[in-house]
Amino acid sequence: MLTDDERLALENLPMQLAVLKDDQDIVREGDSPSRCCLILSGFTCTYKVTKEGKRQIMSIGIAGDIPDLQSLHLKVLDNSIGTLSTCRVGFITHDDLRNVCDRYPRITAAFWRETLIDAAIFREWMLNIGRREAYNRIAHLFCEMLVRLRAVGLAEDHACDLSITQGEFADAFGLTPVHVNRVLKQMRADGLIEITGTRLRIPDWDRLKEVGEFDPTYLHLEQQDLAA
Repeated sequence: MLTDDERLALENLPMQLAVLKDDQDIVREGDSPSRCCLILSGFTCTYKVTKEGKRQIMSIGIAGDIPDLQSLHLKVLDNSIGTLSTCRVGFITHDDLRNVCDRYPRITAAFWRETLIDAAIFREWMLNIGRREAYNRIAHLFCEMLVRLRAVGLAEDHACDLSITQGEFADAFGLTPVHVNRVLKQMRADGLIEITGTRLRIPDWDRLKEVGEFDPTYLHLEQQDLAA
């Protein structure tokens, strides 16, 4: 837990606010940014693209995340970050972040912890995409998103808003949109999920966790955030 002084130092960081439309790049692979992006609302994704133009989404960012925090120490980014929905973001310069880290070592440790959790999520996604069947990998991601959104107060009663298209899910799962659509229909028929517009509701949380082989340890959240 941060002290009041540490929290105040973070709250007082100069920030340039912006509203970005969906499907808009925040930073691109090969960029050398001089600032980091704090997500205030909406969904982003970290991704890479093949020479043929096929996109692989490797993680999804939500409110409170700083998905390009590694740019503080890496001169050139090796991935891109884009919006999946309309996003409200705050840009903080590297100089301001370094200054607050120099003054408050515990904030530096907190940032370091966040990058380690990002790496843990990448590892889990690698397992999910490489070794689970489509039905199970989609169930796993729904579990992850619900737990993460609950931790920041954006989910309740096993329901949350998830403004992500089937095409974007396909890019995250290494599937075609047609395959994603087929699996979602089957999950609805099986009573695992209900989707109304962008609203996701999970009628049977324990069953969805079992299908997705979901163990939230890799998210390293407080125990109360993991409660069903």
